[in-house]
Amino acid sequence: MKTKIIFLIYLTGIVLITTSFNTPSFQIALLKYNGGGDWYANPTSLPNLVKFENQNLGTNINEDVATVDVGSPEIFNYPFMHMTGHGNVIFSPQEQKNLRDYLLGGGFLHIDDNYGMDKFIRPQLKKLFPELILTELPISHPIYHQKFDFPKGLPKIHEHDGLPAQGFGLIYEGRLILYYTYQCDLGDGWEDQAVHHDSEPTRIKALQMGSNLLQYIFTKN
Repeated sequence: MKTKIIFLIYLTGIVLITTSFNTPSFQIALLKYNGGGDWYANPTSLPNLVKFENQNLGTNINEDVATVDVGSPEIFNYPFMHMTGHGNVIFSPQEQKNLRDYLLGGGFLHIDDNYGMDKFIRPQLKKLFPELILTELPISHPIYHQKFDFPKGLPKIHEHDGLPAQGFGLIYEGRLILYYTYQCDLGDGWEDQAVHHDSEPTRIKALQMGSNLLQYIFTKN
């Protein structure tokens, strides 16, 4: 209980910092997990997103993005964590408890399926929150209508199976605690242009959606 209270106080400070655009800065983190999946994919994505956010929303997020193990108490230092990869994901019982405590205590996790993670991450999320249902967020959800408006919902960055991009959420006591982007490859669009050779409009669209995500988390939660 003490950890939860401390973390909520910490997050309240983050919200005040973000909405007033003052210093000191804070960090976001990349989540490192077990199971063999490439958690380290898209190394330029988060730094690029942070730069875009700072330039366009006047925030002061630390451009040095942290990497943190899912089972480490260090996750409580970061109000926002990002998780990606193409393959297998396994959370041990201890890791499940740690991540669950983090999310219930006020933290937020964005999971971006980098094409191939879906069949592995869904069972892990069910173990993490057996009482919650991973639900597709409606187009009207405010996450799509922050500084940048996405009237059609989550943008599609890479084609893959040709299916529409979908944004799913876990909602606990009225609060969105986890956002899962599927058939989208949002993080690929944040990467340096030379990595995937996406057009500039496609990259800007991805960065704007990522910026909406951060803005929503730090001002609406």
